[in-house]
Amino acid sequence: MVGGHPKPPPAPKFTHTPESVIKETNRLIATSRELQDKIAKEVNPETANFQNVLKPLAEDENEMGLDTAILGFYQYVSTNKALRDASSEAERLLDDFGIESSMREDIYKLVSVVNKSPQSKAVDVAAESTRFLEKVYESYIRNGLGLAEKEKARFKEIKKELSILGIDFSKRLNEENGGIWFTPEELKGVPEDVLSGLSKGETGTENEGKLHLTFKYPDLFPTMRYAINPETRKKVFLGNENKCNENSKLFKKAIELRDEKARLLGFKNHAEFILQPKMAKNPEKVLAFLTDLRQKLAPGAEKEKSRLKRLKAVDYKDRKIVDDGHYYLWDHRYYDRLLLEKEYKLDAQKIAEYFPLGHTIKGMMKIFESLFGLEFVEVADGTKNTWHEDCKQFRVYNEKPKDGSEQTFVGWLYLDLHPREGKYGHAANFNLQPVRLASSNDGFTGKKGERRYPATALVCNFSKPTANKPSLLKHDEVVTLFHELGHGIHDLVSITYYSRFHGTNVVRDFVEAPSQMLENWCWTQSELISLSSHYRTEKKIPQEMVRAIISTKHVNDALFNLRQLHFAFFDMEMHSYKNHDDAVKAEPSVRYNKLRTEIALLDPPNGLGDNFGHGEATFGHLMGGYDAGYYGYLWSQVFSTDMFYTAFKKEPMDGEQGRRYRHTVLEKGGSRDEMETLKEFLGREPNSDAFFEDLGLKK
Repeated sequence: MVGGHPKPPPAPKFTHTPESVIKETNRLIATSRELQDKIAKEVNPETANFQNVLKPLAEDENEMGLDTAILGFYQYVSTNKALRDASSEAERLLDDFGIESSMREDIYKLVSVVNKSPQSKAVDVAAESTRFLEKVYESYIRNGLGLAEKEKARFKEIKKELSILGIDFSKRLNEENGGIWFTPEELKGVPEDVLSGLSKGETGTENEGKLHLTFKYPDLFPTMRYAINPETRKKVFLGNENKCNENSKLFKKAIELRDEKARLLGFKNHAEFILQPKMAKNPEKVLAFLTDLRQKLAPGAEKEKSRLKRLKAVDYKDRKIVDDGHYYLWDHRYYDRLLLEKEYKLDAQKIAEYFPLGHTIKGMMKIFESLFGLEFVEVADGTKNTWHEDCKQFRVYNEKPKDGSEQTFVGWLYLDLHPREGKYGHAANFNLQPVRLASSNDGFTGKKGERRYPATALVCNFSKPTANKPSLLKHDEVVTLFHELGHGIHDLVSITYYSRFHGTNVVRDFVEAPSQMLENWCWTQSELISLSSHYRTEKKIPQEMVRAIISTKHVNDALFNLRQLHFAFFDMEMHSYKNHDDAVKAEPSVRYNKLRTEIALLDPPNGLGDNFGHGEATFGHLMGGYDAGYYGYLWSQVFSTDMFYTAFKKEPMDGEQGRRYRHTVLEKGGSRDEMETLKEFLGREPNSDAFFEDLGLKK
């Protein structure tokens, strides 16, 4: 026992060196290739069945998943550049091997025989094994195995080149370390806790007396919200839009290659290829959804913009600045914040004082414990077992059984929440160890007989604590933390036979729904109060402040959602060209900027044309798996709101519903059709009524 809890199994190790990362990667690849060679040699089409073809492939995939996620993880979190580089190289090697495996004609022929022969399908865990077979077969087809030799060779080349482009794009974005030097006067209005963390210009240099503002979120967003000088905000906005311009060429090349690859398989374009296995099924359905939403949001957005322009006009008049009547891209965060303060008495900095990071995490975990029947226990010396001293480690258990039997272990949770050089710059959840067998609560039994449990990491970039203050979360950061921990819970409680279906390994247009649903707890009065504790007085947040927060949930929401629609429409356009020549002639930066003006309704800078920035070069989603999939954030919001209204709106802390949600939705991962999972939880077909009601737009 450890502190009254069962002794946990060994945790994952994060002790790799640059050399061992590559060595281990090559070992895993060699072992897997040897297995595939063995299957191809020993099994023929007459003897092929699930047990001698699919089962060993699945076991190998499960085993590899225990190590490969961590090998590829260092590139996002390590302070050692050589280790980050080795991790990127490991991912490239694994991607290359994945392409090689997916193009093996000999294995494909055996899988094809099993797929066509019902009597040779699996008998154990039939539904999930059948799904595994279907997905493996589908993957071979989607990887060009049905192509003629010449086309197949070209397809393989494209896959490899796309893999390299994606890794290079991500690496450049993660390691971007630019910024702008400003005088303290130019940064007037920016909160002191931000300014105190900025690098100072050295005496005797041209930057003496200045402060260096980076484009990392903890610097960028507060500056865009609080810097009084519009020229400062404009410089920061344009700097951020152009911080990684070398990625523009990589993005453009990826667009061309994706289009070519889809056409080789007989699809009209990349979007059609990507959407075929998703819930949405085809581009027409996605575009109809996005267009409908844009039409419903546009009138409200125009009203919101008019209101904000009036606020800007008054502000400029008070400060004796000439107002040219525009509402620029760098105006919005500032006047959105000012509106909340002036008309809703909402001071984000004051609210943040009630949400110190450490206390908020504990409160959040208590909510998840009550809802899902879990228990989180922080490891006292956890930093010894992690990749950085900032990182916290937690053991996660199922709640203590009422019958007195022994409490069972669920998995490991890691929280890495502050920015540093070379670290992933956004907020994300990384599944580090994916497998837990459905037949037992004891985790996954590896080939050597050892037990392995899920491990998952939250990687975020909240402001660092200072000598005078802990890290304080703005309300939107509380929402972000809830969202990402929601992904983490999905990984931890998932119980599947096959790692490819574990946790968040669901179709892209459903993956955000479980986490989006949990964001609703950040907008309910009792839960916000329970999460709060003033960092100095330890008092709970006043009820009137909470009511003010909740009243602003949909303030300027139409403009916010149009911004999301801009990303989604841009994504679909980049991947839906009518012919390949159009993809080759595409001008992503120009289209990104034009569409933003048309859809998001915010004015671009005067006199710089349509090529003033390269936002697509910083749009990691479209190079990291969300290509022709960004619509999924809004699409899955329909499902998440439907689930919340159906099961939790009346009683958010209903533990019975929480456990039903855990067992019906989260545990299943992608092991069954996501629509079937959704229908089982709702007790009916999903619809968008709750989504539009929540936005104040009755359908």
